[in-house]
Amino acid sequence: MPFSEQFDVLIVGAGHAGCEAAAASARMGLRTALFTLNMDLIAQMSCNPAIGGVAKGHLVREVDALGGIMGEVADACGIQFRLLNTSRGPAVWSPRAQCDKALYRVEMRKKLESIPNLFIKQAEVIDLVRNEDRIEGVLLRDGRTISAKAVIVTTGTFLNGLIHCGEQQYTAGRSGEPASVLLGESLKKLGLRECRLKTGTPPRLDGRTIDWSKFEEQPGDSDPTPFSFRSTPDDGASTWRPPLRQISCHIAVTTPETLALIRANVHRSPMYTGQIEGIGPRYCPSIEDKVVRFPDKTSHQFFLEPEGLNTHEVYINGMSTSLPMEVQTQIVHSIPGLENAEMLRPGYAIEYDAIDPTELDRTLRVKKFTGLYLAGQINGTSGYEEAACQGLMAGINAALFAKSEYAASSKQQAAGSATDSLLPANCSLPTAYFTLDRTEAYTGILIDDLISKGTDEPYRMFTSRAEFRLHLRIDNADQRLTAHGRQLGLIDDCAWAAFEAKQARLTALQSILESTRLTDADIEILSHNIEQSQTPGAPSMTASSSWVGSHKANTPTPPALTRSDLFAQLLKRPSVTIEQLLPALMPRLQTNPVFAPWTNALNFSGPWALGPGPRSIPAFVRNELKTVETQIKFAGYLAQQQKSMARLRADEGRPIPASFDYAACSGLSREMVEKLTRVQPSTLGQASRIAGVTPAAVSLIQCFLEIHKRKAIQKRQRNAA
Repeated sequence: MPFSEQFDVLIVGAGHAGCEAAAASARMGLRTALFTLNMDLIAQMSCNPAIGGVAKGHLVREVDALGGIMGEVADACGIQFRLLNTSRGPAVWSPRAQCDKALYRVEMRKKLESIPNLFIKQAEVIDLVRNEDRIEGVLLRDGRTISAKAVIVTTGTFLNGLIHCGEQQYTAGRSGEPASVLLGESLKKLGLRECRLKTGTPPRLDGRTIDWSKFEEQPGDSDPTPFSFRSTPDDGASTWRPPLRQISCHIAVTTPETLALIRANVHRSPMYTGQIEGIGPRYCPSIEDKVVRFPDKTSHQFFLEPEGLNTHEVYINGMSTSLPMEVQTQIVHSIPGLENAEMLRPGYAIEYDAIDPTELDRTLRVKKFTGLYLAGQINGTSGYEEAACQGLMAGINAALFAKSEYAASSKQQAAGSATDSLLPANCSLPTAYFTLDRTEAYTGILIDDLISKGTDEPYRMFTSRAEFRLHLRIDNADQRLTAHGRQLGLIDDCAWAAFEAKQARLTALQSILESTRLTDADIEILSHNIEQSQTPGAPSMTASSSWVGSHKANTPTPPALTRSDLFAQLLKRPSVTIEQLLPALMPRLQTNPVFAPWTNALNFSGPWALGPGPRSIPAFVRNELKTVETQIKFAGYLAQQQKSMARLRADEGRPIPASFDYAACSGLSREMVEKLTRVQPSTLGQASRIAGVTPAAVSLIQCFLEIHKRKAIQKRQRNAA
C-alpha cells in the first residue's frame, strides 16, 4: 500500500496521554507524528482545571522524574498550589495545583512544538492500516494513509462518545467536539474485548454573579511545592515562586433545599432512567448519585474553583451531574451565595467505549498485534494524571520498538557489508522494552492492576493501592526513576547534574546525622526546641511538622540529651523533627560546599539565627531535609518493606510461557482456567494478582511450570546425546 507520509511513531489523540507519548518518542530520537481533531485544544482540561491530588500527585512526580512534561507545564500554569495531607505521614503527602485552563493548552503546545522530531497534525484518524497481526499505520478521513512502525491510540472519551443532559442526548467526544465514531468501529473489527464506561462534569458559573462573602476561603500554600524536580529557585531567590498570580478557592455545602430538589428530580437523571448504559466512577460520583447512595447525609461539600486568571468561569468541584439543565439551575440557586449565579455551561455525563486492559501487556502493547499501543481513558482509567503516566510508558515502549525494528532492518540489509545504520540520527541503540513493577512506582501499580485485573469502572489511583507506599513517596520519585529517564534519553545534562547534586546533599546530610554525636553547644541549642515541641499548644517549627504524630499533655518525658547521642538517634524519636535539629546542624552545613544551595536559601534574608524559636525554611530545603528524616526515622519499616519487595520481585522473576496451557493443569477450576487464559499473565506474580486466582492455584501452576522445565531440560540432554 502506498503511504502519503512516513513516521516512526504515530499518536492518535492529543490529550494528556497523547502529549506525553509524543514528547517521549520524539525526545528519544524518533520521527513522531501527533494527530488531533483540533490543534487549538491540545491537552484540553475537559473536567477539573487542576493537576495532582492524593496519589495523582505521586503519578505526576513520577512522570516528571522519568523526563515527562506534565509537571513542568502545571508549574508554569498553576494559580494555586497546595501540598495535601501534611498532617499525616510522608507516604501520603501529595501536591495539587489549580491551573489556568486556557494557558495550560497554550503552554503544552509550546512545549511540544519546541521538541525536534515532533510534528503535530490536525486530521481525523478513521482506521488502522493492518497487515495480518501487524499495525503499519493509519487511514485519515481525507483519504491519506500514514505509515508508522508503531501506533499509539489515546482517544480519551471520544470513541463513540455519547453525551447525556437530562432527557437530551447527542454524540460527542466532549461538549462541542465530535465523537470518533469511524475509528471506534474500526477498533471493534480488531476483535478486542470492549466495555462501555461513563464519566461526568459539573456546571460552570460566572464568577461575577457569585457572592463570595458567603463561602469559606481556601488559599494556597504561601511557599508552594512544585510538581517538577526541574522547577528550582531563580538565581538570587531563596525559594521557587510560581510565575502566575495566585488565587484562592472557596468551600461551600449543599442545603436541605438542594437535597430535596435532587430527590424530587432524580427520576429524570439518565443514570436512573436506564438511558446510560456505561458504568461510572465509584470514587467520583455525580451529586444525584451521592444523594441516593448516602440518604442519611444531610449535606455535601463542594468547591468553587476559578478556571483561570483571564476568565470569570468557575468550576463547581463536587457537583458533577447529568440532570436536566433547568434542574441544575435550581440546584445552583439553592446554595446561599449562588442565588443569582449565572450558569455558563451545564453539567453533563458522557459514556464512551474502552478496551478491556487485560488485552494489553506490561508495555501497554495490544497482545494480539505488533506495533499497536493504547494509553489513557481508552484503557479504562479516569483522570489526567493516570492518562499521562500511561502515555509516557506507551511512548517510551513504542519508541524502543521502532528502534528495534530499525536495528533488525540494519542487520538484514548489511548482509556482511558495511552499510549505514537505518537508525535515525542521535538515536541510541535499542533495548527490548521498559517496564516498571509494583515496587518501583505508582505507575507500575496502575499498569499492573489494569493488565492483571481489568476494570469494570473508570480506574482511579489511590495511595491505598500501593503495598509499599512508604517507599513510593513524592520526595524520592527522582531517586527511584530519574536514572531510568537518563538511560532512555529523556533527562538532559542539566537536569542530570541537578539530580546528582541533590543526591550528594542528601547522602552528605545522612552521613553527618549517622556519624556525629552531640556536643555541649548542640545540647544547649536543641534542649529548648525539643522541650518546646512537647509543651501543649507550643508552635510547631513548620506547618508540616505535625506529620510525626500528635503530642498529648501526658506524653512520657523523653530521655535527656547526652553527649553520647548521635543526631540520627535523636531524630528517631517520634517527637523530634529535622527542623528542630537544623539550628545545631547549620555550622556543620556551612563548612561543606555541597550544602551551598541550602545555606544560601536559609541565609537569604540575613544570617539564619541559631537561637530557639520558629524559623522560616524554604519549601525546597524542607522537602529535601524531610527525605533524609524519613529514611532515618522509618528505617526499620523501610527495611521490612525491602524484604517484602524482594519476595515480590522473586515472583515476578518466574515467567509463564505464552504457550502455557492452563486447561492442562488438573486441579484448576473452570473459572480460574477461563480467567488465566483471558489475561495470559506473563509471570507467576501477575497470576497471583488476578481476581479469583487463589494462592493454592498459583502453587499448582508453579508445580506444573517446574515439571515442564525439567522435561525441557531432559529433552535437550537427550538431543545433545
